[in-house]
Amino acid sequence: MRYLLPVIALLLTACCVQAESHAANASSVTWNGPTTGPAAQRNKNIVFVSQDSNNGGISSLYRHFQLAAQQLGWKLEYIDSKNNLHSAKSALLQAGHANADAIVLGGVSLSSLRDEARIVKRKGIILVGWHAAAEPGPTEELFNNIATPSFAVAQMAAQYVVQHSEGKVGVVIFNDARFEVANAKTESMRKIISQCDRCRVLSIENISLGQTVTEIPKAVDRLVTEYGAAWTHSLAINDLYFDSISFPLRKHNRTDIRNISAGDGSFQALNRIRSGLSTQVATVAEPAGVQGWQLADELNRAFAGAPPSGYVTEPLLITYESVHKTDIYNLGGDIPYREWYEKIWFGAPLPSTQ
Repeated sequence: MRYLLPVIALLLTACCVQAESHAANASSVTWNGPTTGPAAQRNKNIVFVSQDSNNGGISSLYRHFQLAAQQLGWKLEYIDSKNNLHSAKSALLQAGHANADAIVLGGVSLSSLRDEARIVKRKGIILVGWHAAAEPGPTEELFNNIATPSFAVAQMAAQYVVQHSEGKVGVVIFNDARFEVANAKTESMRKIISQCDRCRVLSIENISLGQTVTEIPKAVDRLVTEYGAAWTHSLAINDLYFDSISFPLRKHNRTDIRNISAGDGSFQALNRIRSGLSTQVATVAEPAGVQGWQLADELNRAFAGAPPSGYVTEPLLITYESVHKTDIYNLGGDIPYREWYEKIWFGAPLPSTQ
């Protein structure tokens, strides 16, 4: 089995450690996560199966999970399934033969590999997910699924369109129907836009996240021809759709279209929004730092035979105004998550050695 570690994790780990340490010490934000739990369970082997390392949300989550795992003394292996279902199934089964104590499904849809998940669970291996199911919380196969509530994310994105527009609004929604959480967000956004009297959902475009580079330009050509000036806004279930949309829109002189993403706050998207020059004007981001450490804490609870914490993180609306007040390397860094998780695991925060 071949394991790959994302380059971005190596490049940004140092700055994230420093940012997290400062955030934990200086934060005045109230912590609404767990305050009690089992002590650190040492010497565990974790396999992280990623849907696609090009997905900024997954890469960011893994970077922070890696930091938490280092504190707990765990060994991590990383497999990039490269947006391929067959590769994800193979990776899950191989991980089951690799003496893993737990497997993390990073953005991999559980609905596509339930049979493989059951095989792994029968071996006594713990399964946890990030965006592996439609909603946060435990499932039959997963000890816990880490995510923000799909409706909350969809509501933030769709309401931004309604509240920051005038006159008639025509919305195109970009979805990847392979994923339960994507379908849940898309349906919620469709309903919210449809409830606005001056708004209309023009089209729901099902485009694989792995094919955005080639398919988004084709879709833009077709949508501009079909809807013309009626197309005023785009919503998407992930920032990846807007990585490839600027040039096609510019080619048609449609830089007036406003793009808003319902996930996940990629580094590229945050920089686009911060520039003020992009057609992407907002994203609903995941607090990746919080979720990375929560993922470690939920695994630690499972190893100790404790139940899931029940904690669910809240999404963050990032706009041009708010991004300049945000540490884009550590979204949610003003939340004292590291301090609290270290108190749970070790009895007191670890002294900073960075």
